[in-house]
Amino acid sequence: MDTARKTLLASVLVATAGSLWGLYWVPVRALSGAGWPGALGSVIIALIAGALLVPVIAARRFAWRAADRVGLLATAVGGSAFMLYSVGIVEARVAIVILLFYLTPVWTTLITRFVFGQAVHPIRYGVILLGLFGLFLTLGRGGFVPLPERAGEWYALLAGLFWSLGSIGISARSDLPAIESTFVFVIGALATALVLFGLDPTWPTADVWPPAATSVVWAVAAGAVWWIASMIALVWATSYLEPARVGILLMSEVLVGVISAALFAGETMAGLQWLGGGLLISAAVLDVVSDRWVEAPAASV
Repeated sequence: MDTARKTLLASVLVATAGSLWGLYWVPVRALSGAGWPGALGSVIIALIAGALLVPVIAARRFAWRAADRVGLLATAVGGSAFMLYSVGIVEARVAIVILLFYLTPVWTTLITRFVFGQAVHPIRYGVILLGLFGLFLTLGRGGFVPLPERAGEWYALLAGLFWSLGSIGISARSDLPAIESTFVFVIGALATALVLFGLDPTWPTADVWPPAATSVVWAVAAGAVWWIASMIALVWATSYLEPARVGILLMSEVLVGVISAALFAGETMAGLQWLGGGLLISAAVLDVVSDRWVEAPAASV
């Protein structure tokens, strides 16, 4: 396969992965409605993903002891972010959770500047201002203090923060192949699920055993398609694309998530929340597009 076709295939895979995650609320809410509320449905999905990966991991005989420890931890933190996101869309509105997760560029800029002490291009401060103003409008709710009200909204904010931490570490230190990365993601997700369950124990709300056929289908599909296939495809695809293109293509998640939740879950947002959401997405777009603006002067020096 030539480079042009690989680039096209990679672009399609990234956009498809983003769109799939925009629909991720469907299986987790289906499990919640079937009697597996809170973190329980997400735990089941992650367990299935882990069980499917174990024989593959065992057969590949990866040299885990030689893997970078910081990279392993960062990948597990990325898995934690996905679990927080997964539980968040059960307990809060889909559009709000997705938009709060996309505050990630703000977290990344703040961490880069104030935790690692690295210089930040002035454009990044514009990203912060746009993101924070968008957050204010999205959570303001008619003049109230713009703080999350539901547990799911807090989980979404934490998911964005954890994903920023994880992605920084993965980019800098991870040496894991795609399949092993996905497995560590699942381990980090399960560890986080145990913490969430300990903080807010939720038990099955109905006679859930034996599980209904539809519940089994949704759980297996979520574990195999969302957690395994889409993640492996995404890791492969990003190696052939510029980060800016990856970031923009992944925003298909926002479009698909917001529209699908409005059409099929009856979830809507107020006018100011739509404006806030637009600012959050603008911040994300500015962040990924500005990579070229920041790198271009450096390349010409």
